[in-house]
Amino acid sequence: MKDLIITNKILNWYDINKRSLPWRKKVSQKKREYYTLISEFMLQQTQVATVIPYFNRFIKNIPNIEKLSKFDNRKLIKLWEGLGYYSRVRNLKKTAKIVVKDFNKRLPQNFSDLKSLPGIGDYTASAILAIAFNEPIIPLDGNIERVLKRYLYLKKQTQIKKENLQEQKKIFGTSTKRSSDYAQALMELGALICKPINPNCKKCPLSKKCKSFKNNDFDLVKSIKKDKETFYKLNVYKKNNQYLLIKNNKFNFLKNFNIFPMEKLNDPKNFDKDLNLKMSNMIMNIKIEYKNKYNLKKKSYWIDPSKLQNYTLPTFTKKIVKFLESHK
Repeated sequence: MKDLIITNKILNWYDINKRSLPWRKKVSQKKREYYTLISEFMLQQTQVATVIPYFNRFIKNIPNIEKLSKFDNRKLIKLWEGLGYYSRVRNLKKTAKIVVKDFNKRLPQNFSDLKSLPGIGDYTASAILAIAFNEPIIPLDGNIERVLKRYLYLKKQTQIKKENLQEQKKIFGTSTKRSSDYAQALMELGALICKPINPNCKKCPLSKKCKSFKNNDFDLVKSIKKDKETFYKLNVYKKNNQYLLIKNNKFNFLKNFNIFPMEKLNDPKNFDKDLNLKMSNMIMNIKIEYKNKYNLKKKSYWIDPSKLQNYTLPTFTKKIVKFLESHK
């Protein structure tokens, strides 16, 4: 009964306050599955406001999973350009191909088959089952984690471990008839009300029972994760005011994208960095060296920095070009 009260409160709040998002439109079940797949891939490590125009443009150009499975790679990357984390879009196409070939053009409706698809982990599989297939599952994203941590006043490292949060989320119960709405309602509550800074407790349907509200303490404890510090030498070849780029087949990051020729250095002493960039959980310290002789055997390209917007390049490469142009 307690679970039901919490569930109904959250669903009632959601019905009144939910945002109108393009992947929430009332469409056929087949489109719902496709919209959920695309939006969940895009929303990995990217905010809703950023994703909306990308989602709309993507769906306009690639309206179904069959077309995605055959879509030109270069055009696909161009549609994704600016969202970053390009492995997502490569995995998205791989997944589309498998779904078309092995699952009769429909997303599988079980956890293990979903997880076997490229780019789909525990969370994304759970989100697809809940949102697209109305399964009574609560996918634990950052928004729901935040609501849970505050509601139960979880402060210790042992309490905020994923395993414990997965166990504790049962406090929210489930909705058998509206599982899809309920999963999205909990996410929405975290996004709109239980925000990282200055939560709007006056409008929260759970504030009366929320332990953080009772303690007037909304600070969140994060899991201790250290970013890995790395060191690179970046070689700049310039000719006729153009920069040389190569296709990256060497590093795990930005695989198959055009980058400057680079070498990784292991724990160098007295490293005098020119540039510091962060990528995922990696802090990249970069030393820039200008080279005169070009003798690279790899596939290479020359780009004009004044026409940067015309190239399909990762943000990482664009940042370096802009840095070089501003430090002539």
